[in-house]
Amino acid sequence: MLADLEELVRCESFSADHEAVARSAAVVAAQGRRLLGVPPETIVVDGVTHLRWSFGEPRVLLLGHHDTVWPIGSLRTRPWSVSGGIARGPGVFDMKAGLVQMFHALAALPSPDGVCVLVTGDEEVGSPSSRALVEETARGCAAAFVLEASAEGGALKTARKGISAYEVVVHGRAAHAGLDPGKGANAGVELAHQILAVAAMAATDGTDGTTVTPTLLSGGTIMNTVPALARLAVDVRVPTVAAQLRVDALMRALSPRTPGTRLEVLGGPNRPPLEPASSAGLFALAKRVAAELGLPPLTGAAVGGASDGNLTAGVGCPTLDGLGAVGGGAHADDEHVVVAEMPGRAALLAGLVEAVRR
Repeated sequence: MLADLEELVRCESFSADHEAVARSAAVVAAQGRRLLGVPPETIVVDGVTHLRWSFGEPRVLLLGHHDTVWPIGSLRTRPWSVSGGIARGPGVFDMKAGLVQMFHALAALPSPDGVCVLVTGDEEVGSPSSRALVEETARGCAAAFVLEASAEGGALKTARKGISAYEVVVHGRAAHAGLDPGKGANAGVELAHQILAVAAMAATDGTDGTTVTPTLLSGGTIMNTVPALARLAVDVRVPTVAAQLRVDALMRALSPRTPGTRLEVLGGPNRPPLEPASSAGLFALAKRVAAELGLPPLTGAAVGGASDGNLTAGVGCPTLDGLGAVGGGAHADDEHVVVAEMPGRAALLAGLVEAVRR
């Protein structure tokens, strides 16, 4: 498993570099072929390379991605290493160790019948080219197991917040800031009103965990001109579909307060939430399988970040996430995997697949 992990980590796969992603896909495909006995279907969408193995009529979807957030050349400053039982390197935790565990889990089964393996190449940038593929594949399955890295302490991810993304565009009217400021309609001033209105939206949901966060701001063209245009990006995280719809309605209802300005609200819901009800049955099953294997008791966690598990849950497929590596530091300099946990996680996945196929 360590040799396979080293091979994947040493093949850099920055999401924005489609050639690098294609090279990585070839390495992943070769590992899968060696361990599963057959080559994958290679699917290229908008220049991004995805891989799929199908073994008969699929009942179980094993889902992961091989792209990473690390730019090409990151290996020079964050080289692959194993020391003190800890493996390090760009993408080792998120989520190349999960792919290795997945292949070895399937290889340990008497047969992969009833399993579909999907490894995408653009999850880290929001799955723009693979979303339809993920949703289409998940619709016919009884369970989706997502090989994203675990939560803290090895916890499985039993809930993920949904994501909405908006841009509020303020249209005003330019004027000379020294000679005729009164003839303008200041888009920057109006943007300030909208920032406060947006920031207040989460409070109406009390303590349910909804967050509505103004992020990127821009406006104006030059120091001595009343700005005619200003923009605000808004990041929304929600625990339920109902909260996602409520925030969407509030965003659409924003109205200008500065005379002469108008608003344009772009964007909307991007990923539905993975709600606890979608994972509850599979999490209970995972706890039973872990006990039968003699593994430590499992814990679950709700997290704010999204994954392709949000998409599988969104089409009605029961989904359990965070079945990948135990470690930490996703997207950070201290990204690492606890090597000793890898065989147990692979055994857990194999047991789950067998239990669902019965």
